[in-house]
Amino acid sequence: QVQLVESGGGLVQAGGSLRLSCAASGRTRSLSTVGWFRQAPGKEREFVAGIAWSVSRTEYADSVKGRFTISRDNAKNSVWLQMNSLKPEDTAVYSCAVSTVYRPGGLGSANYAYWGQGTQVTVSS
Repeated sequence: QVQLVESGGGLVQAGGSLRLSCAASGRTRSLSTVGWFRQAPGKEREFVAGIAWSVSRTEYADSVKGRFTISRDNAKNSVWLQMNSLKPEDTAVYSCAVSTVYRPGGLGSANYAYWGQGTQVTVSS
């Protein structure tokens, strides 16, 4: 089992920045991929960014490329999502998730088995 706790959400004006944190505990030695997802009201959950745990590899949704940066600190079992130039359409509940089984292909399609509770990000215009 892996437990995840997100923090860092809040209310920000368009053009502002937020930094989300995801702290993992439990079977952290088995981590393969960590991803950030978001879900806006009335919309399906979508992949935002992912990072491989043991190799240097990141992926981003086209909608956030150049604005968001995902990073990790393996020693702290933590992943961050730095969000800059925020737009009202970035408003959503953001959740981190981890996979413990490697699957070839994009990080967005990894087998995410463990999820955090989510943190609300609201961007005002």
